[in-house]
Amino acid sequence: MTARDLLPDLTPWRASADFRRLWVSGLISNFGSFLTFVALPVQIKDLTGSAAAVGAIGAVELVPLIVFGLYGGALADALDKRGLIVWTEAGQGLLSVLLLVNALLPEPAVWPLYVVAALSSALVSVQRPALDSLWPRIVAHEHLPAAASLNTFRWTVGGVAGPAVAGVVVAYAGMGWAYAADAVTFAVSVVLILPIASSPAAHEAVKPSLRAIAEGARYAWSRKELLGTYAVDLAAMFLAMPLALLPFLADDLDAPWSLGLMYAAVPFGSLLVSVTSGWTARIHRHGRMVVLAAALWGLAIAAAGVAGNVWLVLLCLAVAGGCDMVSGVFRGVMWNQTIPDELRGRLAGIELLSYSVGPTLGQVRSGSFAAWWGVRSSVWSGGLLCAGAVGLLALCLPRLMTYDARTDVHAARVREQRAATAAARAGAAGA
Repeated sequence: MTARDLLPDLTPWRASADFRRLWVSGLISNFGSFLTFVALPVQIKDLTGSAAAVGAIGAVELVPLIVFGLYGGALADALDKRGLIVWTEAGQGLLSVLLLVNALLPEPAVWPLYVVAALSSALVSVQRPALDSLWPRIVAHEHLPAAASLNTFRWTVGGVAGPAVAGVVVAYAGMGWAYAADAVTFAVSVVLILPIASSPAAHEAVKPSLRAIAEGARYAWSRKELLGTYAVDLAAMFLAMPLALLPFLADDLDAPWSLGLMYAAVPFGSLLVSVTSGWTARIHRHGRMVVLAAALWGLAIAAAGVAGNVWLVLLCLAVAGGCDMVSGVFRGVMWNQTIPDELRGRLAGIELLSYSVGPTLGQVRSGSFAAWWGVRSSVWSGGLLCAGAVGLLALCLPRLMTYDARTDVHAARVREQRAATAAARAGAAGA
């Protein structure tokens, strides 16, 4: 293996103008979102001084996440995906403006922060299924692993730069500047998305309904290897997601200056993996990699809870981020290469729950445990519980461990579907 083999495959970027536009749009809006991601819990901490109050952000986000995640998946299958993305992106920009207005008040209120968190959760839950189901339409089937790596790279760049800048902005300029910058990034993102070609519903699409949602859930249940990816990620994020505790962990280590670095450390580790992701294209047993990476995530988080030196904590968080990236890449490849187009939105809604409900509940769990037993005990115990839970799931879900992209019947069926669609479009263009 040469150094060039480790570099990301840029083929999707070169081959699809819509991929480039959506990628750049996501890079910009992610950067702004991470500014708010840091500023919001810090503001609640400053206003209340309570770890439980910070953890409660996850509680208010949970119901909108579940309701709109499932319904958003049905909407993504039935409506134009680009339109959903544009409107929800604009809505999130307006919420950032509301946060800015509250921050500029002489005495900012706490309750608007929770209201905006809930509304933002609803908008993200509608947007993500549309976004996740749009990528396979604008990228060739054989380029989906490379696209997954490039998308994670985009996310991690924002995840590293956003928190690092947010730590400085919040400390020296105030919350208002962070919220204002977030609003601007959403506006720029909308302008970039508008030229993307529309992506209407498939001919087989059904109207959004409880029956349509149930159909997607039945399909997910029938695919135990997919079910395994959901379960593993849910366990890892619920048990070992300490982000709500980072403001308190920084204080516990007498290093409040490190808060921005702590928030940036996890995506920085993810970034290191994504820029050396060329090797992922040669892996075919994706389920095993999901399990291994999730277990190592838990162990790295446990080590961060035990470490007494801030630089060791940052290193452990970076290692955890790298493991999370590996898990995320292979989960995404399994989903995109094996789910039929007519079900992709609804399955993306279920995927959203698996990788969003876990962190949301994880904030509540970590905040509650910290209030009872201390911040660092909450962190290391969650990491160990995560590693144990992932190992147990691997034993209970053998189809996840035996999945092979080269021989899986669902992957073969989707390849045939994509090939037939491409041939039909080529024939129509020739006529």
